[in-house]
Amino acid sequence: MNNNYDEIKKLLESSRTMLSKNDLSESKSTLVKKGLLKEMDIKPDNFDSSIEDESNIKSQYDKKKKYRVSGGLIVIHGKNNQNLELSTDEKIAFQETMDDFINEVSDLSDFESLNLYPNNVDWSGKIIDFDVDFYFTIGENNGVYINGDMLKLNEEFVELVNKLSSFYEKFKSKWAKMLSQRKKTSES
Repeated sequence: MNNNYDEIKKLLESSRTMLSKNDLSESKSTLVKKGLLKEMDIKPDNFDSSIEDESNIKSQYDKKKKYRVSGGLIVIHGKNNQNLELSTDEKIAFQETMDDFINEVSDLSDFESLNLYPNNVDWSGKIIDFDVDFYFTIGENNGVYINGDMLKLNEEFVELVNKLSSFYEKFKSKWAKMLSQRKKTSES
């Protein structure tokens, strides 16, 4: 039983390390170092179609530009430089989003970058006093996700989950509007 616990712990640690990496090769090297992935020869005719799909998605949004807004970071992903411009409305919406999160969910929070794609938006961070990571996404994979170790299920935690859930609806409404404005702008 202890061996299973150690293996699960190693998988969880590797997963967290990989999620913090932007490069697939870095994730692969993490798995190899932890002994969770064994290298093997792959012949070109054995490639999975999903690998081809991943490269198509990456080439679809191969350009990105980062903007610092009031201590936060927005990363815009697009096909060309014209799609990478940040509007004043988007800057204001991002500032309001961070301020509202602090006021409505938790004032002890660290935010990651907000990623703005042509068809979806994702934003994540950490709620320090509960040691919980959150992830909001709208578009293709709508939802709010949380991650943490040995989370104590008590009234305060349930209240936090409810706050995250209700704030997500506000986030979704605001950023869906931003996505639709971007689409109108790019069409004209």
